[in-house]
Amino acid sequence: MGATERKTIGIIYNFRSTWMGGLIYILNAIKILNWLDDEEKPRIILFYRKDLKRFVDEIEYPYLEAVEWEFPSFYKGYINSWLTLKNQFVEPIIRKYSVDAIFPLRDYPVRSRGKVKLVSWYADLQHKHYPHFFNKKYLWESELRTRLILWNNKDLVVSSEAVRDDFNRFYRASKASNLHVFHFASVIDSFSFPGRDIVTDKFKLPAAYFLVSNQFHKHKNHKIVLEALIRLKSQGCKPVVVMTGKIPDDTSMPHIAELKSLIADHELQGQVFLLGLLAREEQLCLMKYAQAVIQPSLFEGWSTVIEDAISLQTPVIASDIDVNVEQLGSWGVYFDPHSPNQLASAIKEFPERTDFDKMIFERYDERVRKAARSFISIFS
Repeated sequence: MGATERKTIGIIYNFRSTWMGGLIYILNAIKILNWLDDEEKPRIILFYRKDLKRFVDEIEYPYLEAVEWEFPSFYKGYINSWLTLKNQFVEPIIRKYSVDAIFPLRDYPVRSRGKVKLVSWYADLQHKHYPHFFNKKYLWESELRTRLILWNNKDLVVSSEAVRDDFNRFYRASKASNLHVFHFASVIDSFSFPGRDIVTDKFKLPAAYFLVSNQFHKHKNHKIVLEALIRLKSQGCKPVVVMTGKIPDDTSMPHIAELKSLIADHELQGQVFLLGLLAREEQLCLMKYAQAVIQPSLFEGWSTVIEDAISLQTPVIASDIDVNVEQLGSWGVYFDPHSPNQLASAIKEFPERTDFDKMIFERYDERVRKAARSFISIFS
């Protein structure tokens, strides 16, 4: 296939720099294309925000063109789109660049007419399940964005069957849109990890530890992990849990102060290691040598952390929410996310892990290639 015959997909990279789930989602969507046969590979034009360049620089793909782009703000983009009856989030791109499709178009204030296939993406409907976790402004913006996507666009990508079910439940979306379920796969740029001793020495960790790698949002449910450790400590069992991710200021998120109080009040300092936001390479290295990853979330669209663990062949102890079960299947160890006793039992009974190269999930190359073909099928 000649370069001029390749399908050209425009990728919009317009997320806040702190939303690692969205940032890694797009990086993986492009990187997995390397597993396709050359004639299957599309040309990608990546339109990125200036502050995201450091992420763009890490992408290696032979048919990638990266274009720095200035996107309108949420309100300015919507108002100007309504005034001009043209979608200002995407029309300037279509006028300047020849593309067959654009993804992920998350803002759709008005309908667009033309031959370019516009594909939206929505990570999850967390704001419908847990509205009390968000302020009124966020809830209003989320509801506006969701309803306009469904009203004005035909193709919507979601990350799991669970999210598709939510769209049908809350919006009867199947009657308005083509809902595509895309299970993305996590790409590991290098499997050349330093030895376990080097990792544990650097962070002053014991040889055996469990890992929680989530943002410290309330719905990520770190509290249940601490409550499980408190119960285990009362039984004379003191497992170590390492937590990574940026820790917000106590005053901006009161539940963070509660987590710190639990650690202090129950003297868990020797069991709970808060390492903060790490480079991805360091986080993956910690994950590779963990006894297991603990994913305690109350809600997920499709967990990047679980995908990373699967790619690394690291076992997962996960909350038994529908999407985690969909993602892990029979390979997961599950617990009720509201039961610290169940999590405590899962940790206590977890078999010691010594063979860090043992295959416990589907083979990496097969899974990534399958995800790549699923992704490009959306744009056919």
